[in-house]
Amino acid sequence: MSNLISIRDLTKSYVRGKQKVEVLHGLTLDIPKGDFVALMGPSGSGKTTLLNLIGGLDQPTSGEISIDGKRIDKYSAGELTKWRASNVGFVFQFYNLMPVLTAEANVELPLLLTNLSAAQRRKNVAIALQVVGLGERGKHKPRELSGGQEQRVAIARAIVSDPNLLVCDEPTGDLDRKTADEVLTLLQTLNREHGKTIVMVTHDPRAAEYAKRTLHLDKGQLAEQAAH
Repeated sequence: MSNLISIRDLTKSYVRGKQKVEVLHGLTLDIPKGDFVALMGPSGSGKTTLLNLIGGLDQPTSGEISIDGKRIDKYSAGELTKWRASNVGFVFQFYNLMPVLTAEANVELPLLLTNLSAAQRRKNVAIALQVVGLGERGKHKPRELSGGQEQRVAIARAIVSDPNLLVCDEPTGDLDRKTADEVLTLLQTLNREHGKTIVMVTHDPRAAEYAKRTLHLDKGQLAEQAAH
């Protein structure tokens, strides 16, 4: 199976005051198309930094990131914005929904960056909400939904442009166990039945069990690789 994500000698440093802090040290990693990877590790190990680099939200200090054959580490900020809009879906711990907008309008937001007609956008939104089991809730605003439903809306927003890649940062961190399991089952379905490649940061071993494999980061490097 060919790799969707190919990372070579990746480093990421930040400057805090006069101090240079290296978060990732020469990291090399391949993630095949259709994989579902859980990224685990102690706080400060570089999990979210790595996720942001894979999702094109940040750029590396050095090294290579290829996604679907494209060297995104060479992209300008403008090119990255355009690339993210059609290639990556983001799911965060705090759903980042716009409270004044309906579920439908929240899901439609990424499509406003595309050339799709209003009719096509509506159709894509309806399909995405159907996939996450909220076809009936499109007119509801976030405050009229439960936490689990809000996260499903966020997942619908992440998949509405049909990206190959979903990056999820603690997607169940704010949910109770039962609701978390429902959201993780939905991610598993998107992976198995819809072919989405998923990279998920989590601190929860139960959540990691839904992935196909778990990678452990420690001090900016990959530790032993565990497979389920």
